Amino acid sequence: MQFLYPLFFWAALSIAVPILIHLFYFRRFKQVYFTNVRFLKEVKEETSARSKLRNLLVLAARCLALLALVLGFVQPFIRAKNDLQQGEQAVGIFVDNSFSMNALSEDTPLMERAKQRAKEIVKAYAADDRFQILTNDFEGRHQRLVSKDDALNLIEEIKISPSSQLFSKVLQRQQQVLNTAAKDSKTAFIISDFQKNVTDLTNFKDTLLEINLVPLQAVQEKNISIDSCWFESPVQLLNQVNPLFVRLYNHSDEEAKEVRLALRYDGQAKPVGSFSIPARSSRTDTVNMTVLHTGWHEAELSITDFPIQFDDKYLFTFEVPKELNVLIINENSPNKFMESAFSGAGAFKVSSQPSRNLDYSKLPTYRLIVLNELINISSGLVGELLQYTKNGGNIMLFPSGNNADLGSYKNLFSQFQANDFGLFENQQREVANLNTEEFVFKDVFENKNANLKLPVTKSNFKINGSNAEERLLTYRDGTTFVSKYTIEKGHLYVCAAPLSEQYSDLVRSGEIFIPMLYKMAVSSSQNRQISYFIGKDKVIETDNMATTNGELNHKLKSKTGEFIPEQKLLGAKLTLGVQNQIREADFYDLIFQKDSVLSKFAFNFDRRESALSYFSETALQSFARKNLNILGSRAEANFTSLVTDRNQGIVLWKWCLMFALLFLALETLLLRFWKV
Repeated sequence: MQFLYPLFFWAALSIAVPILIHLFYFRRFKQVYFTNVRFLKEVKEETSARSKLRNLLVLAARCLALLALVLGFVQPFIRAKNDLQQGEQAVGIFVDNSFSMNALSEDTPLMERAKQRAKEIVKAYAADDRFQILTNDFEGRHQRLVSKDDALNLIEEIKISPSSQLFSKVLQRQQQVLNTAAKDSKTAFIISDFQKNVTDLTNFKDTLLEINLVPLQAVQEKNISIDSCWFESPVQLLNQVNPLFVRLYNHSDEEAKEVRLALRYDGQAKPVGSFSIPARSSRTDTVNMTVLHTGWHEAELSITDFPIQFDDKYLFTFEVPKELNVLIINENSPNKFMESAFSGAGAFKVSSQPSRNLDYSKLPTYRLIVLNELINISSGLVGELLQYTKNGGNIMLFPSGNNADLGSYKNLFSQFQANDFGLFENQQREVANLNTEEFVFKDVFENKNANLKLPVTKSNFKINGSNAEERLLTYRDGTTFVSKYTIEKGHLYVCAAPLSEQYSDLVRSGEIFIPMLYKMAVSSSQNRQISYFIGKDKVIETDNMATTNGELNHKLKSKTGEFIPEQKLLGAKLTLGVQNQIREADFYDLIFQKDSVLSKFAFNFDRRESALSYFSETALQSFARKNLNILGSRAEANFTSLVTDRNQGIVLWKWCLMFALLFLALETLLLRFWKV
């Protein structure tokens, strides 16, 4: 046993007061005369003995009451196993307010239990201690130490938030704030359901900060979420089927049956179908979308799933362009077959220009650039084409014949890390194989085994080199006719033979030539991001469509409000920093100047909270170490006493006061009912 204020033992000298009163108290007796005192002497002796016994008991009760009162002020305690915290303290309390805390624990949401636990922790400390109240939002007002009363007010204001933070980052924030305090000891508390996907306590290495985990356990829930969706093609086209892939995930231990998926766009909600999803697994399905007008579109996928609903909707946006720009760079006269192929598709706007009169500044506006039998490719054009491809552009190269400047072609292939041209061989060859697994020819033919009219060439370049290429069309001898190279976000397509009919009949193979050009124009190594996650995607990128050279003044606007994001112009791209300014899942319009909508973005709640997988109290014990303690969710109802006992040991002063009152009551009973 130890004492918090041992100097107060000097007050025990006050026991001398009742002793002195007892010794020097003399009752004055009145003389009464009797005729016979023999019987009175016997009564006097008996009464004197009883009086002495009662007085001794009263004296003992008074002394014990004073001693218990002194012990109460000395504040004795029994040392606990952990080191005791002495002096003023700085306390960091993290209250998990993520979506998973909406789950029920019996009849009470975990969020309310967490707030109650936080209040009980605060009440366990002294009035001069300082507190940090932290949530997943990482708000500025939570990055400082406050008084006890202010801490209780901050706890009361906590609400469910879409944000979710790794616990290693939470502890780092607590450590930063607590280290600013000139206090004798520092302690951190984490109150949470401890989902496995955020509980990375092993990543926090500080062994000086005392950490207390307060787990709260919910009734096990079932949850189905829309995990993600994406288009097969990077460009969505008008009046055509645009395949959309949707991934659903079952986070429970039981198979989910009859999960109904619906799609809403263009003001109409359309049921897609019902799905069965095995336990703890996902299912990806295809939804075919036919768009009837150009421009920007807002769409929403939804399922019906209770009780966790924040991940039952998935918002996304996409643009159907009015036309796709294609540039054909010719050495001499344009190729009429190529222009006819694009014009017949209806979605393309073709521009033909000679190689010696190009405006390089307009290259980023084209989806596809065709190099049609150029004799020489200048180094300046090669540099512009390389940057164009890295930013997501596509290039189709048809070489010139015998008169080609192979040195300039070699420079281009070197910059693009593509295989070089060898000898120009005047030999007839037949194309025998078509790669239907690659995007360009995938889903083009209903019957892949049909007898297609494949091209025949009279002359072609032999392709040399060991650089990785993807073959789209190959000759019977296995050599390459059309190959594909991926350069960051774009592609380079290379044909081994010129396009002119004197060298190849590719233009006569309409079932190959037309879809090949069409798919090359809409291809991309990276699909445009059609949706973003709140808190996860803090920077978004879009094309710079502002026509003025003045100061950037873009805004993001939703149904509930608008704000000005951080803005940075990088060439033809505009980056927007949203940080923590987006809090609700919604559609956001990018506005510039006169409320003209340049682009649309869809933000969804982060799916991290969808996984209902938690660390049990037993599992959390694996994280326990000298400075990390587990305070169980089934702790006693008075959590304040539990925290106090951990800080100060087992406190006994309350018992001392109770005994003091008990002895005073005993004294009163002796004086009142023991008549002498």
